[in-house]
Amino acid sequence: MCGIVGYVGRDAALPFLLEGLSALEYRGYDSAGVAVVDADGIAHVKQAGRLESLIGVVESLPGAAQCGIGHTRWATHGPPTDVNAHPHTDCHGRVAAVHNGIIENYQVLKRMLQDAGHQFVSDTDSEVIPHLLEHHYRGNLWDAVAATARDLEGAYAFLAVAADDPMTLVAVREASPLVIGLAERGTYVASDLTALVPYTRRALVLDNGEMAVIRADSVELRDMAGAAVVREPFPIDWDREQASRGGHPHFMLKEIKEQPDVWRATMAGRLGADGHVVRDQVGLTPEDLAAVEHVRVVAAGSAYHAGLMAAQLLERVAGIPATVEVASEFRYREAAIPAGTIVWAISQSGETLDTLAAVDLSQRRGLPVWAVTNVVGSTLARQADRVALNRAGPEVSVCSTKVYTSQIVLLTLWTLALAEARGRARPDLAAALQALPPAGAAWLAAPTGLDGIAGRLAQAPSVFYVGRGQDYLSALEGQLKFKEITYIHAEAYPAGELKHGTLALIEQDVPVVAVVSNPALVAKTRSNIMEVRARGGYVVGIVADELADGLADVLDHVIAVPTLAPDVMPILMALPMQLLAYETAKHLGVDIDKPRNLAKSVTVE
Repeated sequence: MCGIVGYVGRDAALPFLLEGLSALEYRGYDSAGVAVVDADGIAHVKQAGRLESLIGVVESLPGAAQCGIGHTRWATHGPPTDVNAHPHTDCHGRVAAVHNGIIENYQVLKRMLQDAGHQFVSDTDSEVIPHLLEHHYRGNLWDAVAATARDLEGAYAFLAVAADDPMTLVAVREASPLVIGLAERGTYVASDLTALVPYTRRALVLDNGEMAVIRADSVELRDMAGAAVVREPFPIDWDREQASRGGHPHFMLKEIKEQPDVWRATMAGRLGADGHVVRDQVGLTPEDLAAVEHVRVVAAGSAYHAGLMAAQLLERVAGIPATVEVASEFRYREAAIPAGTIVWAISQSGETLDTLAAVDLSQRRGLPVWAVTNVVGSTLARQADRVALNRAGPEVSVCSTKVYTSQIVLLTLWTLALAEARGRARPDLAAALQALPPAGAAWLAAPTGLDGIAGRLAQAPSVFYVGRGQDYLSALEGQLKFKEITYIHAEAYPAGELKHGTLALIEQDVPVVAVVSNPALVAKTRSNIMEVRARGGYVVGIVADELADGLADVLDHVIAVPTLAPDVMPILMALPMQLLAYETAKHLGVDIDKPRNLAKSVTVE
């Protein structure tokens, strides 16, 4: 998730490019760059680091240039260095492009272009775009962009400029957002409305599979085949703060709703249409996969819960023994670790001190470390022997939502790769992963069953979460989300453990959230729900929709989610639990994005 901007008009381009990138920096802040075009050609500068590092070098650019593009990066391919920053250019500096998204087939394209004599300088997937533009360019930038887009596979939006046409921008969108702002003195382009609101109140949104030829006083929309697209502009009635949240009242809600797109990005180029995992795209080699005899997972917070999910899945699917450690505890006990153990370290920021300490201890004991993190160039990413990135984009809200579920998606890909290496391929699980984004998007478009629950839970002194098997692990994450933003005490238990003590706390109207997604365990969980109901408890069921009818008579409230294969249901079940916590916190009027006493990246013991 990067931020891209562009301008062509009667005014100098640089002021908007810099201010627009500042507004979009929440989308990525690893590096930044701009390119401007005038009669003398294309000039560009780019720097690793935050946007302010770029401010000091833009003075070298022609300040009067009236057309330009800019980029602020959230790195996915290649570390955050000057050379990997955007814009990227072709071999002769006659074409420049900025890109947001992931090019799944970039390796094939890069080899083809190198064989044709093109010279690449970066580690990014994005650099194939300007070289493809050069390859296809015959004097018309639009034609070159159209041909380039036909070559690309993945999720992307990009802007392109050419030295031969210094007052034209061409934009294309395929699954990554792009908005065009219309004003009297020029035309603006950006990844979202945040960058546009100070400049215009009229905008066009590009749909998937569309391109735009953008000039100072005109915008031509076309589809990939070249046919004209007619669309009326819409009014922008948000302020900048609202726009940065996509019009949502909180970043947490925005990030909850982004999850289907994040899952697509996490899988892009890594899970083939044939259901096989592309090993090198998840950071592994055949030798890595063959060496694993046992997995020890170390993590903290929501990442720990993702690790619990992964361990159960790994044993069930790949037949590999796995254990999970709270990172802050791992180094304070003398663990007996068998030969052939690989350590999986999971951290959203890659800077979680407890997890880094566990990694350091593991490596001193000679254990290979595979890392899952959302931040390229983080300490964990640099220190680990193998690393795979979530590709979730920046998560602004302290409460983890999209990173947590994308961790499970990525760990499932690792599990599938290990299973395949052992002759235990699971094409059904791969298909279930691919079905996740549309199922999640459909539910989020019209979430059902949440009405009326938040107000009731907001009055409770405690809320209990229960489930069996992986549903218990989902309950652990659900109760963490609930208490960290509502400040209401919450606990999760295996449903079968209620009778071993916790039932003493269940009395009239005490809320219990029951998580039920696995048909094999529904009868047992139903019995536990009846134990709660017999003592007057108020039971909310978060259930797979195919199980809802069979549980309706023992539940006070039903939240139904689409039914997929049980192995991927924890990813879908996270959505209603996140929204339930969000709606309750909203009812209480607390600071949802910045809950008290908590920080996004925990870098202390």
